[in-house]
Amino acid sequence: MSNVKIPDPDFAQSIIDAGGKTLDLCYQCGTCTGSCPSGRTTAFRTRQLIRKAQLGLKDDILPSEDLWMCTTCYSCVERCPRDVDIVDIIILMRNMAVQKGYMAEDHKKVGRSLLKSGHTVPASDKLKAMRVSMGLSADPPTTLADPQALADFKKIMAKTGFEKLIGGA
Repeated sequence: MSNVKIPDPDFAQSIIDAGGKTLDLCYQCGTCTGSCPSGRTTAFRTRQLIRKAQLGLKDDILPSEDLWMCTTCYSCVERCPRDVDIVDIIILMRNMAVQKGYMAEDHKKVGRSLLKSGHTVPASDKLKAMRVSMGLSADPPTTLADPQALADFKKIMAKTGFEKLIGGA
């Protein structure tokens, strides 16, 4: 069996058309990879991801966990000598991945929490106890304490298809 990767000749152009107009400016100097905090502790290599995008290796990029290792800190963009909008390009590719059904499980987990309570991080018992000890209600005055606000929020999420994207609540 061959490990030959078949490029999609339209993939790079679809990134450019979606707003990643600087994709072709990258000449692979590696400055982005050298400044990437994720690359210091993982196998993530920004330069390789951008090169794969330039080559049209869509089937290698979209299902890859590497696409989700970028912290969107913009260190790569600040240091890029060609002013490539690297983070914006990565976000565009993430959007493409989600449309194809690919998303990091941790991102889905955060999405499910958001869908359930209206918050990415639910109020812990410790936080609730601290609020009560300060004379406040256990739940902050957000969707946690306002059932109508939570219902409205969930309606918006349903209309946008968010639940489908994260694989349900």
